[in-house]
Amino acid sequence: MSDNTTTNLIIPWESLPNEILTNIFVFLPIKSIIICTSVSKAWKSLIKNPTFISTHLHHSLNKNQNLLFFSLRSENQKEFCALHNEDDADFTQHARFDYPFHAPDLDPHNRKCRVVGTCNGLLFLSSVFHLDPHNNSLCLWNPCVGKLLKLPSPNVTYATHGGFDASIGFGFDPKTKDYKVVRVVTLLESIDLEKSRPQVEVYTLSTGQWRILRTGLAPICALFRRDPQTFINGALHWVAFRVSDKKFHNFVLVFDLGEEVFHEIHLPEFPGHTRLMSGSISVYRNSIALFQKDNGFLHIWVMKEYGVVSSWTKVLSLPFSSQGFLGVGDSIPRALGFRRNGEVILKLDGGHLISQDLETQEMKDLRIIGFEKTIVDYYVESLVLLDKAANSADTY
Repeated sequence: MSDNTTTNLIIPWESLPNEILTNIFVFLPIKSIIICTSVSKAWKSLIKNPTFISTHLHHSLNKNQNLLFFSLRSENQKEFCALHNEDDADFTQHARFDYPFHAPDLDPHNRKCRVVGTCNGLLFLSSVFHLDPHNNSLCLWNPCVGKLLKLPSPNVTYATHGGFDASIGFGFDPKTKDYKVVRVVTLLESIDLEKSRPQVEVYTLSTGQWRILRTGLAPICALFRRDPQTFINGALHWVAFRVSDKKFHNFVLVFDLGEEVFHEIHLPEFPGHTRLMSGSISVYRNSIALFQKDNGFLHIWVMKEYGVVSSWTKVLSLPFSSQGFLGVGDSIPRALGFRRNGEVILKLDGGHLISQDLETQEMKDLRIIGFEKTIVDYYVESLVLLDKAANSADTY
């Protein structure tokens, strides 16, 4: 046998251990991973395995690709969502997705759709029938993998309980590693603002079912149906109120998704303020912020240490009409949220979106036009829902 004989060893991809394949796949773009599911049954099984989906999510959360989600509307009034890269000086668009309106329950001629919240790459959509505000269709949608999952009808409906207002929240339960949707329902036909407690029901993704929590779990209160929810630190947050001694008392209602219990966070002291407050809660870094509208001003408060009431700090007050960023008479009707660097994102009159540094007051035009329902949230690309059998048509 010749000493010059060379043996070429070719190792087929199929024979690589799953650990090596996993380490390769997690670095690929989402679209490439989806393509890999068509290469072989073994690869498809690996990629759709919940363990790999979780590993990929963990990798995505740690690679510091800072994306912001925006729900927007085009010039022809078509709604869409866009991801923008915060790390880019020009705030470039990373991706754009059209809402899955071709799905039966999101037909734009019959319904209007809104994004309730985002979490780990999932969007929680609520579509409402134009002629019947109680006729909601709730969906979870991962635009990156094109999966749309319609939730079953909740237990509390107009047919079962009469008129109601429902505030909805969506987030991730760190205790069970599961996703949950929470409905806090105020029954209007029997409401007593000094005595009534809302009904609460929870949808769990792993079971695909709704369940009503025990009566009396929620405190005596009511919520604003259209105000946004905020998910941070494993809990959902809403601005709520109750009435006692003929005075309104506002507070932050918190629902812990792991323990499934409510607690309250007091708002800052507003001396002499006894009427119903107009405000909403937003994520601020690892804590929360309050956007308060009062007497022609937008006041922004941040809770510098989560859960510590004494750490509420007013960081900005802006008049609704002023000599503003884009010219005389710009109004500031709405604060949308925060960038990861702590700058607040504001929607000016006409829809122009800007970000403002809370310390230097410096403003930056994001060159994005929002509309009345525009929301902003942190976003991470993920494979969540890829392992689920969608009960509506896939959207990719």
